[in-house]
Amino acid sequence: IRGTHIKTVTTDPPAPVNGQMWYNSTTQVMKGFTSNPAGSWSTAANMNTARHSGIASAGANAEAALGFGGGPPPAPGAVAITESWNGSAWTEVADLNTARALAGGAGNYTSAIAAGGDQYSGNAESWNGSSWTNITTSPNTGHTQQGAGSDNEDAIIFGGSPYASNNNADYWNGSSWTELANLNTARQVGGGSG
Repeated sequence: IRGTHIKTVTTDPPAPVNGQMWYNSTTQVMKGFTSNPAGSWSTAANMNTARHSGIASAGANAEAALGFGGGPPPAPGAVAITESWNGSAWTEVADLNTARALAGGAGNYTSAIAAGGDQYSGNAESWNGSSWTNITTSPNTGHTQQGAGSDNEDAIIFGGSPYASNNNADYWNGSSWTELANLNTARQVGGGSG
């Protein structure tokens, strides 16, 4: 075991270093400092088509992502545009079959799913890296849904709002939907993760 002695101090150090620990005898609390190694935000290239809101997304990292749909709801103002991000630029690729804003999205930039949207239909599509294909309609027919999953054969769509927040959760296995246990709290306009 390697380590350093923990100093007892009466006030916290003014400029601690990463990994430093100390015991503050005044507050009687053991403390430590660690910097955030994750990095920082930076400005990147704009999308080719500006959209007001409701863009669905999929992606595994900062070098490979998709943004699809969006625009001002309701549907007449929504777009079907899909753009792919390669880490430095956005490229427009094949459009969704149905224009939509506020859809749930999940997966990665070569295998994704879009479900629901502001049409309240549950309409769902699968992305194979070059085109969208209509798939079985999602049982969750709301909009403002969230999505999570690794690809177009392993994703969940949850929450949303046909007219008020709901707690629905549905799993897509690549060929059919399965209704899952409901969320503990109904919600809409949230975020998801792959």
